[in-house]
Amino acid sequence: MPFSSQFRKSTQYNLPYLCQMSRKGKVLVAMSGGIDSTVAALMLHKEGYEVIGITMKTWDYATSVGTTGKKETGCCNLDSFNDARAAAVEHGFPHFILDIREEFGDFVIENFVEEYLAGRTPNPCVMCNTHIKWRALLKRADAMNCEFIATGHYAQVLQHSNGRYFLRKGKDETKDQSYALWGLQQDLLKRTLLPLGNYRKTAIRQMAHDFGYPELAKKNESYEICFVPDNDYRGFLKRKVEGLEEKVAGGSFVDKNGQYLGKHKGYPFYTIGQRKGLDIALGKPVFVTAIVPETNTVVLGEEIDLNRHEMNVGQLNWIKYEGLSDGMEATTKIRYKDIGALSSLHTYEKGLTVRFYEDVKGVAPGQSAVFYEGDDVIGGGIIERTSTFSSL
Repeated sequence: MPFSSQFRKSTQYNLPYLCQMSRKGKVLVAMSGGIDSTVAALMLHKEGYEVIGITMKTWDYATSVGTTGKKETGCCNLDSFNDARAAAVEHGFPHFILDIREEFGDFVIENFVEEYLAGRTPNPCVMCNTHIKWRALLKRADAMNCEFIATGHYAQVLQHSNGRYFLRKGKDETKDQSYALWGLQQDLLKRTLLPLGNYRKTAIRQMAHDFGYPELAKKNESYEICFVPDNDYRGFLKRKVEGLEEKVAGGSFVDKNGQYLGKHKGYPFYTIGQRKGLDIALGKPVFVTAIVPETNTVVLGEEIDLNRHEMNVGQLNWIKYEGLSDGMEATTKIRYKDIGALSSLHTYEKGLTVRFYEDVKGVAPGQSAVFYEGDDVIGGGIIERTSTFSSL
């Protein structure tokens, strides 16, 4: 069954948007050179869309990893650019490389650094999707008279009977990326095509073979932050903030009662829930349960001390509905691989209070909270603070 027909069949609504999709159109496709974005572009091309491929250079490798000697990996390297261009050329549609390093660095990287210095744990992929990648795509799509933009994310865009566009989880829940897209606003969603959303990864790998790219189907996928390809965020912070290591060294580990336990290397180098790499022996497993940047203090506790029953969420973006009724129930995810927890949502002047029906472990300020109604994304926001220990 063709992609567009299968997509239409998968929805419960009679959508004018899908009628637009069925008549085809001109689409700007973000191509990283990996299997997902390449297959997405080729699927749309085969369906009859007028495809233009675009590869975005978001960061400068040399400034990210310093002089570690590691080879360039991930999505933003010359090999990936060449792979994306080769696929476009072979299938007869244009391809461009777009340098957005300045746009990306000014916001995403600076936000990443600032969040760690504030004692929070950022999610740069969410920030990039929300504020940089989609906006950059839409800006260039308008310049090229493209009706749509498309990516290789595993999620679906649908339109509700209330007229609003919203996200639904991808069919392959092991690859679902709706969590990272909660920040997309209506003007972006209504022009977004996500052709992989109704397929499993195994089917996409088979399509890569069928399109004549067996080596692409075997290509390793990167799960690292694109501008920290060695996965060493601590080293990245040290390189970005001159003298950081010296400024924050010698802070205190304390327990939940404030009792001194030992010295640490500096609060920005720890995250909520961390157990390994603490370099402190207390005779039992301990975890980072809180970070206090004002006093360079890191709180350690047992696993039960990670439990939280409530959190405040700000920087909200509502997708499926314009807002919500106070006390609405939703499944709330606090991290990408989280299965979600049943909760009630309560509005207040500065944001939203989320009350979990059962304790949730490892809620980290700075991370995203995404609210689901079944498989549909209601909206999301940034975790600002959590309740005190629920066991106290």
